[in-house]
Amino acid sequence: MARSLIGHLHFGGADVGFRKKFRLFFMVAVVVLLLGGVKAAVHYFGLELLELNSLFTSGIGGAVFIIGFLLSSILADYKEAERIPADIRTSIEAIDGDLHAFAVEKPEFDVAEPRSILIATIDKLRAGLGHESGHKEIPPVLEEIAKLTPIFGRLEGMGMAANFVVRLRTTQDVLRRSALRIYQIQRVEFVPSVHVLVQTLVISIVVLLLLLKTEGDPAIAILFGFISYMFVYALYLIRLLEQPFAKGHSSVDDVSLFLLDELETRLRQALEASGGSKPLEV
Repeated sequence: MARSLIGHLHFGGADVGFRKKFRLFFMVAVVVLLLGGVKAAVHYFGLELLELNSLFTSGIGGAVFIIGFLLSSILADYKEAERIPADIRTSIEAIDGDLHAFAVEKPEFDVAEPRSILIATIDKLRAGLGHESGHKEIPPVLEEIAKLTPIFGRLEGMGMAANFVVRLRTTQDVLRRSALRIYQIQRVEFVPSVHVLVQTLVISIVVLLLLLKTEGDPAIAILFGFISYMFVYALYLIRLLEQPFAKGHSSVDDVSLFLLDELETRLRQALEASGGSKPLEV
């Protein structure tokens, strides 16, 4: 019975992963099916007015080029976004490691305070990127990072070498810069006018395809479905990739924060081992 339960959970998890992975595909497929129904109605009532010619195919080629240009630009931001969690983890680990080493030499320094701040930073980053916060509530994260400043200001007076204090402040700036970059990526739309161009192009191409004469040819009907799928999918994909940190949606396309989840677990264990109080969940 235990094995069957494990197998059920395993395949259940795989099924959830499958649904998330193909969520966008199914959404676009429904839209294409609806367009196919509209196309059938247009053909039935004799509303197809356009003949297939080289000018029409050139227009489709130009639209593909423009959409490809926009996608390549958005993917550059997406690839940068994928590196940000690693930069944040590196900065937090560097700060925690230096402060822990200093606390070993200076027992009067309470490492639990900055460690709690670092844990709260991860908590608020996750909460700020959640669905309830609109995926862009980053100012609370910046406020947590700023709480490290007075702590660093006391370290030199407690005996830490000045170059180590400078290093900590520099790492804090890197952490703040990463949070601000997430804030900018999540809030700023890449060239809004280009988005208007792409949306109008997709709508125009779909309308032209609906009015294109098919003469009941199945090959043209299949071609209509393929081209419609390509353009509609690209439109949804652009919208999805513009917010790479959109946590809480039923999708696997958002940037994973597993590096920060692992780090938070380790920091909480270290905090409990040092006798510090466990920070409240955000």
